[in-house]
Amino acid sequence: MAKEFFVYFGTYTNALSHGIYVSRLDAKTGKLSAPELAVETSSPCFVNASPDERFLYAANSVKTFNGENAGSVSAFAIDRKSGHLTLLNAKSSGGAGPCHVSVDATGKILLAANYNGGSVKSFLLNADGSLGADGSFLQHVGSGVNTNRQAGPHAHFITTDHSDHFALACDLGTDRVMIYTLNTNTAELDVQPGFSTTTVPPGSGARHLAFSRDGRFVHVVNEMACTVTTFAWDAKNFPLTAIETVSALPPGVAVQSSFTAAEIRVHPSGKFIYATVRGHDSVSVFAADQKSGRLTFVQNVPSGGKVPRGLGVDPTGRWLITGNQKTDNAVAFAINAKTGKLTPTGQELQIGSPVDVQFVGAK
Repeated sequence: MAKEFFVYFGTYTNALSHGIYVSRLDAKTGKLSAPELAVETSSPCFVNASPDERFLYAANSVKTFNGENAGSVSAFAIDRKSGHLTLLNAKSSGGAGPCHVSVDATGKILLAANYNGGSVKSFLLNADGSLGADGSFLQHVGSGVNTNRQAGPHAHFITTDHSDHFALACDLGTDRVMIYTLNTNTAELDVQPGFSTTTVPPGSGARHLAFSRDGRFVHVVNEMACTVTTFAWDAKNFPLTAIETVSALPPGVAVQSSFTAAEIRVHPSGKFIYATVRGHDSVSVFAADQKSGRLTFVQNVPSGGKVPRGLGVDPTGRWLITGNQKTDNAVAFAINAKTGKLTPTGQELQIGSPVDVQFVGAK
């Protein structure tokens, strides 16, 4: 495993931010270098690296792209020595407000979710890392019980399962986790009868999900309810079976209208789960039972800023970094290997509107 990692920060561009930023992490000491602009690009709110870590992809939350009422997705080549990025190409995301991208296990397919448009789109990736032919465009339909936030669909996240045969998409507007079959040769997404949808509690607002390390469980963070719903995953039978829903807030803290859960990550050991809650401006830590999938609250700590949108755990499992969107800072924590608990390292990076945190091995 690498001794140093590039830490990429997706942002919303403004007076303080001009694209994707990068810092270098010493995995042994936890020391972070001052952030640099890796590439100038418009509002790359979420980024994801290819499995071989040669390329980085971004969801660009722009209002129009090439005259179309849609956002875009961008492909970049990674300089593994400097961490700087070179634009390969960009294409329409197919819908308004793209907010998430992910690469499948083969590194041949990119998946994108459009929040405002309530849709998902897939792309084939070329051997040089650039975006290739379009795969599928799927428009979600429906609504939820919260008429202010759920008048229509809002696709917020999409990723593949461990088998790479299915793609799961969280839709905040319909309280659903959509399940699609994935053709890894064509990047086509399709609905398999009986597997098309699983719901979280009404009005919860399914936002992001994380698979357990062994792929047997799916943990969905629900934005509006500030909860985590855990499902058992079985692609051979009915794929998602609800196990439990727990609060993403510490015991005794009730949900307020200003609280919204944002990100969820699984520790590389599979033993711990981390979730951010905006408004409460904190990170909650859970112990994950690897046999049952159930979560036990361990700790809740201040995120070190306002509106912690994203967080990342480095591949060694020793460090966690939050991106605090409204205070323009990223804050580092040390992770206790036995308990999963977080301790601030005292390191803080100044980055305009950080939204997402991703790690790539450095050379």
